Amino acid sequence: MADQYAQPREDKRPTEIPAIRWEEPPEGPVLVLLDQTRLPAEEVELVCTDASALVEAIHSLAVRGAPLLGIAGAYGVALAAARGFDVEEAAQALEGARPTAVNLSVGVRRARSAHRAELTRTGDPTAAATAALAAARTLHQQDAEASARMAAHGLALLDELLPGGGHRILTHCNTGSLVSGGEGTALAVALAAHRAGQLRRLWVDETRPLLQGARLTAYEAARHGMAYTLLTDNAAGSLFAAGEVDAVLIGADRIAADGSVANKVGSYPLAVLARYHHVPFIVVAPLTTVDPQTPDGASIEVEQRPGFEVTEVTAPQVPVAGAGGGIPVAPLGAQAYNPAFDVTPPELVTAIVTEEGAVSPVTAEVLAELCARSRQVTIS
Repeated sequence: MADQYAQPREDKRPTEIPAIRWEEPPEGPVLVLLDQTRLPAEEVELVCTDASALVEAIHSLAVRGAPLLGIAGAYGVALAAARGFDVEEAAQALEGARPTAVNLSVGVRRARSAHRAELTRTGDPTAAATAALAAARTLHQQDAEASARMAAHGLALLDELLPGGGHRILTHCNTGSLVSGGEGTALAVALAAHRAGQLRRLWVDETRPLLQGARLTAYEAARHGMAYTLLTDNAAGSLFAAGEVDAVLIGADRIAADGSVANKVGSYPLAVLARYHHVPFIVVAPLTTVDPQTPDGASIEVEQRPGFEVTEVTAPQVPVAGAGGGIPVAPLGAQAYNPAFDVTPPELVTAIVTEEGAVSPVTAEVLAELCARSRQVTIS
C-alpha cells in the first residue's frame, strides 16, 4: 500500500460540536450532550435538566467513553445541586450507571466531595452548588490538558518504537474527542502522528456489537482528513499476517492496580494477535482510569449489554421491527452473549501512555508510583 505520508497534513475538520457542555438559559442550568447514538447520520444534541436524564443518556450510550463519563458524572452532580435535587441520590444513580468505567465514579465523587465540603463549611446550598460546578469544570479542563500531553507522549513513544515514520496504526472502538474534554486518548495519538506527517494508515475496527469504530472513529477520522480504512473486527488477523500493522492503539475504561486493562470487547484478541506478530500493543488513558482499588483483571466488573444489540442492527432514520428497536438479523428467541468489555492482562500490554508519560513494562509497582505522584487520581 503506497500511501504518501512524508509531509505534514492539514487538519480538514470543520468546527465541531462539543461532546458535552454546561449552559445556563433563563429557565435554569442544563447539561447539553452530542447524541452519539445518532452519529454519523445526524449531529443532534440532547438537553439534560436533571441527573435522571443524564443517567438515561449514559445507559443509551448517547454519552460514552471513560474520560467523558467522568466529566459527565461531575456535571451531573452539579446539575442536581443547581436545580435543588437530592445530590446524594443523584450521585448514587450516576455512579452506578456504567459499572466498568471507573472515570464515572471519579467524576461523581470529585463533584460530590466539593459539594459536601462547601455545604459543611457554609451551610449554603447555592455556594455548595457553585463548588460542585467548579469541580466539574476543573475536571473538564484537566482532561483536555491530559489529552494533549498523552498525544505528545504517545507520538514520542511511536517514534521511538517505529523509527522512520509512516505508521500504520490499528485502533479499536472510539477514543477521540467524542470521549474526552480534549482530542481524546488513543485517537489523539494517531491524530498527532497525522499532523506530523507520520501516519500512513489508520485501520479502524468496526467494533462490535455497537459499531463505535464504524460510526464514531471513522466519523472523526474523516473530519480530520486522516487516511483511514474500516475493517470488520475479525479481519484484523489477516492484516497482522500480511504485515500491514505497525502498532495497535486502544483506550481503556478501567486499568486495575496490576496493569490489567478493561476496554471495549475485542481488545484482548488484538493483544494476543499483536504479541504473536511482534507488534506493539499500546494503551492510552489518563491516570483517572487507573483504579488502585481494583487489584487485578479478575476483579473488574464487566458490563453485560442487552442481547438485542447483537441479534438486531439499528441505523438512524431506518424503519425498525425488532424487540430492541432494530432490524432482526438472528432467529427469534436467539440468545446472545454481549459483554461490553474484555480484559487484557498486563503481560500483553507493551506500554500504557498517560499524561505523566509512558509506563513500560507494565507492572503494579510502576503504576502505583505514577499514581502516587499525580494529582489527577483522587478516588475517595
